[in-house]
Amino acid sequence: MSSPLEGVRVLDLSRLLPGPFCTLILAELGAEVVKLEDTGAGDYLRIIPPSKNGAGGAYYALNRGKKSIAIDLKKAEGRELLLRLLPKFDVVVESFRPGVLKRLQLDYPVLKKANPNILLCSITGYGQTGPLANRAGHDINYLALSGTMAVGGEAQGQPALPGAQMADVAGGSLWATIRILAALRTGKGAHIDVSMTEGVMSLLLPWLGDFAFSKEPLKRGEATLTGGAACYNVYKTSDDRHLAVGSLEPKFWASLCSTLGRDVDMSDPVAPPARQAQLKEELAEAFAQQPLDYWQEKLGPADACIEPVLEMEELAQHPQHVHREMFYEIDDPKRGPLEQLRLPLDGEPCTTPAPDQGQHTFEVLEKELGLNAEDLAALKDKSVIR
Repeated sequence: MSSPLEGVRVLDLSRLLPGPFCTLILAELGAEVVKLEDTGAGDYLRIIPPSKNGAGGAYYALNRGKKSIAIDLKKAEGRELLLRLLPKFDVVVESFRPGVLKRLQLDYPVLKKANPNILLCSITGYGQTGPLANRAGHDINYLALSGTMAVGGEAQGQPALPGAQMADVAGGSLWATIRILAALRTGKGAHIDVSMTEGVMSLLLPWLGDFAFSKEPLKRGEATLTGGAACYNVYKTSDDRHLAVGSLEPKFWASLCSTLGRDVDMSDPVAPPARQAQLKEELAEAFAQQPLDYWQEKLGPADACIEPVLEMEELAQHPQHVHREMFYEIDDPKRGPLEQLRLPLDGEPCTTPAPDQGQHTFEVLEKELGLNAEDLAALKDKSVIR
């Protein structure tokens, strides 16, 4: 059975997280991804610990199954190589600040001239236009400007950071992937402008819909799903672990209360704030009496929507994740067996080790452009390639 993107070729100019995560998804859907790095430091994730033999762990996970070529795009000969390669590719992904490609003389009009059907996907913090287009930023900034940070955290307290880079991945990588897949269906070239701020803001869509009707914003720590309700909260157990309780619907709340030996009051899930505070105290006191394992055994079969808050080191051993084969190993000749997380896609995950910087430069340029050993040596001597 062929992969959905078999035959699609992607040239990845991006580094760090948003772009590489997007192109990893494309690779695991069957696309051939060639990562183009500069001839200097390359992707900064390579050197961020923990690392093994020239690859950081995050870099490795994001770039498995890809090839790497190293070309200096600041040199005219390097730009010429890219433009000669372009007709061989369908998609280019980049995450430079707006204007960088134009300064390199590689903006969309130039790329389109070399390949009229090329899809250029630009992933940036704020988009290609607007007063903040050229402002530097990170995930924390995009979360702040999108309004998503403001709704997380304790009531009357500070906004809280999520445990993963939501703007980079949910706002950038996933929206970029969706838009690339849609654009591939058209068979026409396009410049896709992905703003991580706008992408993560889209996660607020239902609550902004509520706001349009009620003019009441979602308040940090006070709304039902942001910590205001006792039936939808996190509680500490006697062994300093945590239990996530999501007994929102009446039947789940009734099941929770009856299993805990509490009287069932079906008005409690929608009770006013003062009552919610009282309920949270009562539940916190109850859960603090026993360890996490006890509550899993007691409440797990009760159909009350409870789950343990797993620590990262516990994920690969959880029976659900084991059954669904969420983790697998890449047998890397240089680094030994490395456990990797499978993306939630059909088909087999990438098992090719993440490439060393420029590992495939000679191979790709020889195959795609017909350069011989003498040509490649001359380009290497001039530091155009690595």
